[in-house]
Amino acid sequence: MSARIEHLETFGTFNLDGGAWEVSNNVWLVGDDEETVVIDPAHDAAAVLEAIGGRAVAAVVCTHAHNDHVNAAAKVADESGGPILIHPDDEPLWRAVHPDRDPDAWLAHGGTVTVAATTLRVLATPGHTWGSVSLYAPDLGAVFSGDTLFSGGPGATGRSYSSFPTIIASIRDTLLTLPADTVVHTGHGPTTTIGTEAPHLDDWIQRGF
Repeated sequence: MSARIEHLETFGTFNLDGGAWEVSNNVWLVGDDEETVVIDPAHDAAAVLEAIGGRAVAAVVCTHAHNDHVNAAAKVADESGGPILIHPDDEPLWRAVHPDRDPDAWLAHGGTVTVAATTLRVLATPGHTWGSVSLYAPDLGAVFSGDTLFSGGPGATGRSYSSFPTIIASIRDTLLTLPADTVVHTGHGPTTTIGTEAPHLDDWIQRGF
């Protein structure tokens, strides 16, 4: 059976640098009826586990370690048996949320995660955080961008562990090199495509988006 993409929206609070914001998050599952990968399990572990059902979890992948993307990761991983994967450069942010739970393995640019005979390629896309990654699934014509690229522009910078020039470089040199029809599944809000966003890069740079 071919892999498919499933979507779950969860709600909670994002906390960073002394601030708190109510947010909705996109949780993505990639797999088939037998196994799945969970991307960015946020806020509501029970809802994510219900979406998993009885399937094996090949991995719990965090595109970055802001609390609103990882706060359900430990429970989802521990109850499903799936390993937690993050980029090592986001370990300080991970420790702020889960001081007593180590990730099970580290993500690296060029690495892969395989589920249901489908390969997710790890793309290092720092800027929103130092360890932000995206997951590219060429067979599905999709990339999971976390908070690096949204419909309408790059993810937020200006907070701890972030950099506007770095996120622009990640988008320009990595994400915008993907095929134009690649669907961008984001960490918050609606999906978009690489071709839709690419023409606006210079405007984002000029505006310091």
